[in-house]
Amino acid sequence: MWYHVGADLILLLHLGFVLFVIAGGLLLLKWPRIAWVHLPAAVWGAVVEFTGWICPLTPLESQLRALAGESATEADFIGRYLPPLLYPETLTREIQMLLGLLVLGVNLALYWLAFFRPAGKSP
Repeated sequence: MWYHVGADLILLLHLGFVLFVIAGGLLLLKWPRIAWVHLPAAVWGAVVEFTGWICPLTPLESQLRALAGESATEADFIGRYLPPLLYPETLTREIQMLLGLLVLGVNLALYWLAFFRPAGKSP
């Protein structure tokens, strides 16, 4: 039971981190100081995509699921439907590179809006 709960919590943390990497730059428009947390997260997200690495949270979640005696088909809603959002079966190196470029492009635009737009102009 505790392994199952731990695996679900790791999966939710991982999904939250991915969302923060992708869209956390929006928070900069309201709270510019969040850049100290978001910038390293965005860099990590882009590096993972560009290099093809697997986030350490993925094997941890898989290990917890195995310890809970679960397989992918026996998993609950979280274990069955959220992993394909993070690692879809159709994920290729080319798609990973595009995702890395998307992370960079979106966040560069948001950082420019938050810190470098001309004075007096609002987003």
